[in-house]
Amino acid sequence: MKLFTKPKSDEEKLIDGCIAGKREMQHQLYGLYSRKMMAVCLRYAPTTFEAEDIMQDAFVKVFNNLHAFKRDCPVEFWIRRIVVNTALKHLRSKQLLTVSHEAEEVANLSSGEVNLSGYTMDELMAMIQSLAPRYRMVFNLYAIEGYNHKEIGEMLGISEGTSKSQYSRARAILQSMLLRQEEKIKEHVISN
Repeated sequence: MKLFTKPKSDEEKLIDGCIAGKREMQHQLYGLYSRKMMAVCLRYAPTTFEAEDIMQDAFVKVFNNLHAFKRDCPVEFWIRRIVVNTALKHLRSKQLLTVSHEAEEVANLSSGEVNLSGYTMDELMAMIQSLAPRYRMVFNLYAIEGYNHKEIGEMLGISEGTSKSQYSRARAILQSMLLRQEEKIKEHVISN
């Protein structure tokens, strides 16, 4: 009786080639995911230069640990986790992740929704980038990466309540920025 073996997917062949040390396969894997992962790095790093450093360190880790990749999840998800963890480690080493452990009161939270349709992704990312590092990290991890506050607390060494507070504050600051932008646009339209 002949056993049927499932043919390998292109992703599995690519991973096997990378593990075997085939440079063209490593280059191909990097090419597939580098743009997406650079976008992740840019969300965390204060400068493009630091984002490039994080990216380089993360892909070194990817290639050094690819043999340990469990093929029960998409490789992109696995790479993204390495990139995020590398970014957090980088920022901790630069002491950019110093988070206040005191409970913060969030004053003047806007309850109104802000229309984002008039903004480009670059404009929105620039606003997120302008947040203080502690707010930016929690906002990115919660709103963009999808971690819950308990996981964020464990990753950053803060309480779940502090994570919630930091996220609320980041959201309030972003809403305030967006409302100021809308007011400037209205004033410009009225004055013309």
